Amino acid sequence: MGSRPTLVPVGGFLGSGKTSLIVSAAKFLGQRGIRAAAILNDQGAELVDTAFAEASDVFAGQVVGGCFCCHLSQLVDVAGEILRVHSPEVIFAEPVGSCTDISATVLQPLKLEYAGEFRVAPYTVLVDSERARQWMDPNTDPALAFLFYKQIEEADIVCFSKADRFSEFPSLPGWPARYLSAKTGDGVSAWLDDILGGRFRAGGKILEIDYERYARAEAALAWLNCSVTVESEPPVSPGWMAGPLLEGLDASLTAMGFTIAHLKVMDASPSGGVKASIVRNGGEPSVQGDLDAPPETLHEILLNARAAGSPDDLRRVVEMRLAAISGRVTIRSLECFRPSPPKPERRLDYVVAD
Repeated sequence: MGSRPTLVPVGGFLGSGKTSLIVSAAKFLGQRGIRAAAILNDQGAELVDTAFAEASDVFAGQVVGGCFCCHLSQLVDVAGEILRVHSPEVIFAEPVGSCTDISATVLQPLKLEYAGEFRVAPYTVLVDSERARQWMDPNTDPALAFLFYKQIEEADIVCFSKADRFSEFPSLPGWPARYLSAKTGDGVSAWLDDILGGRFRAGGKILEIDYERYARAEAALAWLNCSVTVESEPPVSPGWMAGPLLEGLDASLTAMGFTIAHLKVMDASPSGGVKASIVRNGGEPSVQGDLDAPPETLHEILLNARAAGSPDDLRRVVEMRLAAISGRVTIRSLECFRPSPPKPERRLDYVVAD
């Protein structure tokens, strides 16, 4: 792999399974004696994904307050700090799930200006089969469909995630089919061989994109991150805390007319933790963590919600569902907003030679 660490960008729409794949891939690499780390990215702070990665024993940093494209220098700084502290050979980098134009604003500048510090791997975009069908429906939200298709358009490699849950996959014209499952590990090793083996060009495409339309599409989503401490009465397990909270939020947001893009809850108790998430209204929850953890009184909850609708209404729904929890509920932080228009630090309109 050479002396330079390899930066592996893993994109895809909200809820496509990026963090789960990174955790699975880091474990595969660890079994090969290769140290790995991750940099997670979000428009806000208090990230479920960072907490989940760390709970899964993956060394993780984060870039918050906007996408990698708008905070490229911060991405480089965080990567440098990770190298100093952990010395990984592979650093996975997960951009915000609503962002696109990653090749021109992140990969090309890294290839041009930081070639002596990092080797950049091909850009992988993950696709959730169920979500793909939703965005391909002509009646779907055009703003969110725009983001989905633009992400696929600039990918070097497209992979269907969650292959353990689906037996049929929609056709993506022009793309060879690749399938993997972070849960079972199927396809992960082959994917690592593809991206680390020099078989594909890194950042081989530059998007043509209307930034005004891009900004409107991102602004269609309300964004909420919060952290909560619960002293439950009676004691409950992490699964029984996270599950009903997720279910109640889904029901309330659906009743309010929100289109859920991604809704995730992580509950950490002294005896274990659970992460539960859905990627659409009424969707089947994905649950990871210690489902056998016993009941506890103290629970530290992180909640991230991305849904099309009013930020004020989203805040009210979340505060209502938190207030319904039995016990003493303390909201430590809560931010709810629409993303600001993307303003990249750098944007190159050509592919930098490898």
